[in-house]
Parts: sequence; C-alpha cells; structure tokens
Amino acid sequence: MDDLARAIEAALFAAEEPMTAEALAGFLGDAAVGDVRQALRSVAQDYEPRGIHLVERSKRWHFETAPDLAHLLRREQEQIRRLSRAATEVLAIIAYHEPVSRAEIESIRGVQTSGGTLDVLMEAGWVRIAGRREVPGRPTIYATTPEFLEHFGLSSRRDLPGIAELRATGLLDPVDDAYDELMGEATGEDGADDTERSDDPEES
Repeated sequence: MDDLARAIEAALFAAEEPMTAEALAGFLGDAAVGDVRQALRSVAQDYEPRGIHLVERSKRWHFETAPDLAHLLRREQEQIRRLSRAATEVLAIIAYHEPVSRAEIESIRGVQTSGGTLDVLMEAGWVRIAGRREVPGRPTIYATTPEFLEHFGLSSRRDLPGIAELRATGLLDPVDDAYDELMGEATGEDGADDTERSDDPEES
C-alpha cells in the first residue's frame, strides 16, 4: 500500500462522517482527485476479504462491517421498525421519481398522503426536504438521503431494482400495481376512479 492509500485509510478511519473523494483530496492537501479515487479503489480491494469493508454510498466513502459478519454485532434486544404500507409506497415513489412534491406523490398513488407518513420517513433519516418547486404555490419537494442508500446497501439510485425485479420478489402486488396506472392506464372505462381512500393517520 502506497503513502496516499495509507493516508486515505487513516483519514477515513478517523472521520466522523463518510467523505467524498473531493473532500479527501482537500483534507490531504495537494492530492489530485483522480489519484484519490484510484487509491480508494485500491484500498477497497485490499479490504474485500477482511472483516470490514471500504464502501461507497452516494459518492461518499466509509468503512462498514462485512455483510456476512453483521449478525455478530447486533444487539440481542434489537427492535425491528416496520413501515406501514402507506410509508413503503411513499418511500418507493420518492426514490424512483425524486424530487417530488406531496401532490405529485398523491397523484401517483391515487390517494391522499398524510403528513405523518412523510414525518416517519424523515425521522428515519431516509427522506429529506429538497427545496421547493418553482411553480405557483411553491410546494415543498422531497428526495431520498445518503442514509437511505446506506441502509439498503445501494451505491446510488441507479442500483434501485427495476419494476420486474420488485414484482418477482413480491414487493409489488401484481393486482394493485400503481405503476401501471402511472404509465397511462385509466381506472375504469370512463377514466375516473369509482373509489377514494386515504391513509389512516394511525398507520403512520
């Protein structure tokens, strides 16, 4: 391992948060960003067979436990936080269509979305406010966070599974597939939905 790779390893080990290649280059002084990226890949390769891995999530690098050893570090009284169906749908819509406003989310789902559903996703650290849409009313728009990518083991949103993959795993109900409606299929022959539903606030 050369001096630059060793310096990067030390910087990431001591860093409080994941760092981009650009941030590492600035931290190390006169290092070129291209050299830093190459050294990061070299360090990541060196750590592949070890108990911790160097990984990139949303263009930020950090060390994490090797996936096959994660069970050794879990607390015995771990609490599993399950999302409601409404929150799962909203999270998926934001991930695939970000940035989106609440009205756009409701248009895709075909139902009203309670503020509590978005609050749950923001409290989990997976969704953030990304600004405002430059249209009348300037509605708030939402996007996913680096923590979302990290939690689901994704390097970037390009790694999100396709619709066919989601359906194959059972994460999409083939009977109630909102994405088919999004692609232009009308609900009913006259194009109007005969029923309305809204999120149960207690669900959030």
